[in-house]
Amino acid sequence: MKKLTILFLLETTKINKKGLCPLKCRITFLQRRKQFSTGLFINPDHWNSKKQTAIIPDDNFINNQLSLIKQKVNQAFLFLQVNSKNFDAGDVYLQFKGESTKENKTLLEVFILHNNRMKKLIGIEYTKSTFHKFKEAKMHVGNFLKSSYKKSDILLEAIKSNFLNDFDFYLKTEKNHQQITINKSIQRVQKIIKLAVAEGFLKKDPFMLFRPKRVELKVIFLTDEELKVLENYTFSQLRLQQVQDMFIFCCYTGLAYQEMSALTEQHIKIGFDGNLWIEMYRQKTKSKIAVPLLPKAKELLKQYNNELPVISNQKFNSYLKEIAEVVGINKRVTHHTARKTFASTVLLYNDVPMEIVSELLGHSNMNITQAHYGKIVQRKVSEEMKSLQSKLLENKTPLL
Repeated sequence: MKKLTILFLLETTKINKKGLCPLKCRITFLQRRKQFSTGLFINPDHWNSKKQTAIIPDDNFINNQLSLIKQKVNQAFLFLQVNSKNFDAGDVYLQFKGESTKENKTLLEVFILHNNRMKKLIGIEYTKSTFHKFKEAKMHVGNFLKSSYKKSDILLEAIKSNFLNDFDFYLKTEKNHQQITINKSIQRVQKIIKLAVAEGFLKKDPFMLFRPKRVELKVIFLTDEELKVLENYTFSQLRLQQVQDMFIFCCYTGLAYQEMSALTEQHIKIGFDGNLWIEMYRQKTKSKIAVPLLPKAKELLKQYNNELPVISNQKFNSYLKEIAEVVGINKRVTHHTARKTFASTVLLYNDVPMEIVSELLGHSNMNITQAHYGKIVQRKVSEEMKSLQSKLLENKTPLL
C-alpha cells in the first residue's frame, strides 16, 4: 500500500516583526507534493525539525494543533483510499479542507473557480463586461440544470456529449435566445470544461467533437445614401443632435461604444504622415488601434473641442431609434451599426483592402473581419461586374 508522508517545516524567509515565522505542512503521496499553511507561527529557535515538535516551555498549543492537523490529514487519506479509485496529494488536501476532490468536482464549482480568477483580472486581462457575461453564463447553466436535469449541479464526469445540445435547446425554447447568443453561451461553457481538463479535474473534453449550429451573419449598416440623409438632417433637440453627431463620428472612425466613450484629447495625435490620428487600445481585445481622422470626423471633433458628450449605451441606442424613425431609415440602428457602416460603406465600398479594414477595426485576426464582411466584398465584386457588363453591352463588345 502506498504511503502518505506528512512533514511540518518552517518558512524562514517570511519572519514577521515579532521574530516569528510561519509553519507549513507538506503532504507527499505518489511522489507528488502539496504544501499549505497551518496558520501557526513560531520562533525558529523553538522548533525541533527532526522531532517535528515545538519546544516551548509550558506551552503545548502548537504541538496540539499540529497533532490535530496530522490526524485530519490522515483521516482524509483513509477516506479517499476507501472511496476513490485514483487520487493524489492535491485531492488529500481538498478532502482535508472539506472540499470536493478533483475526481468529484462539479461544473458549477469550476465555473466559480474560473469566475473568481477572472474577477481579479478585471482591468488587467478582462473587462467588467466580459466578467458579467461569464456570471450570466453560470446562471444560465444553473437554471438549465434545474429545469432539464432536475439537479442543482452536475459532476464533471457525469457530463455527456449531448449536454450542449440540450443546453442549446433549453436556451432556444425556454429563454427565446437567438442562435448567435446561444453559441456565445456555449463557448463560455466550453471554456470552463477546458479549464477543468487543464486543472486535472476531468480526463478528457466531452465536447471535443461538438460543433455549434451555424449562424448566417447579417451585417446591418447604412448605405451611402442613408448616411448622407442622416448627415444632412439637423435636429432641434440637443440630445438627438449630439447622438447623431457621435454616431456619424463613429461611422467615419469605426470606434466601438467603449472607445468612443473613453476618447479624450490625449488620444488625438499627429501621425507619421503629418495627419491627425486616433491612437488607443480596444477594451475588448486589448489590441492597439490607430485610425486616421477623415475630414467629417475631424470636423465633428473640432465642433466638440476634442471631447465628445458622455451618454450611456442604453440611452444612445434609444435615441438612435428615434433618429432613424425621424429621418426615414427603416433599419434597426444601434451604435454598433456605425462601426459596420465604417467597415462597409466607408472602407470596403471605397476599395480599401480587407487587411486594412481589419487593422482599422482593431480585430485580433483577419478571420473575424472575413467572417463579418466577406459577403460585402462579394457584393462589391458583383456590382463592379454588372457595371462592366453594362459597359461591354454599350460598346457592343462580345462577352468573353
